[in-house]
Amino acid sequence: MLRLYKTPILLKKLLPGYIWHRHTQAQDLYLTFDDGPIPEVTPWVLNQLAKYEAKATFFCVGDNLVKYPEVVKQALDQGHVLANHTYNHLKGWQTPLQEYLQNVAQCQAALDKLQPQRRNALFRPPYGRISSRQAAQLRSRYELVMWDVLTNDYDNTLSPEICLQKTLKYTQNGSIIVFHDSLKARRNMMYVLPHFLEHFYGLGYSFKTL
Repeated sequence: MLRLYKTPILLKKLLPGYIWHRHTQAQDLYLTFDDGPIPEVTPWVLNQLAKYEAKATFFCVGDNLVKYPEVVKQALDQGHVLANHTYNHLKGWQTPLQEYLQNVAQCQAALDKLQPQRRNALFRPPYGRISSRQAAQLRSRYELVMWDVLTNDYDNTLSPEICLQKTLKYTQNGSIIVFHDSLKARRNMMYVLPHFLEHFYGLGYSFKTL
């Protein structure tokens, strides 16, 4: 089974209208977490991040924002950024344009109430799948964020050790790294994240929000 951990340079060049990484000379990394927040996983993630004074960007499913306000509050209180991952985790390629745009807007309305001072709205399409028409409509308001490194933590056929090894190998200055604070990814993510933080913190890296 072919797994992509590092986004190919050619893909980045073919799709320049998306954010794949941040250009920086400093030792900065950008941790992102998709699909939460949920009480079974996200508080654990927040506790791990706090140990290293690490900040992260959480691409949230809007429905979870509404259902779990106490988890949302904890993330905001610790200085993390919440971003848009649609309200119902929709597949862009399989969803009509107006339905998709309305679902994104519904999620953003929830986010705007939580982060009223935030100017730049961030959006990541679930599964990384979005049509050119959907993207064209969303670019006027959102920075469309993809990733440089995909941990594949959601793949339960992948051992935690290999997941960690590949994630460490492909991460470099300015990388945007995707983890998932979800039940599906919990096993691998809970193994990889502490080792990842310890490794790069020890090398002098800082973990910043987008």
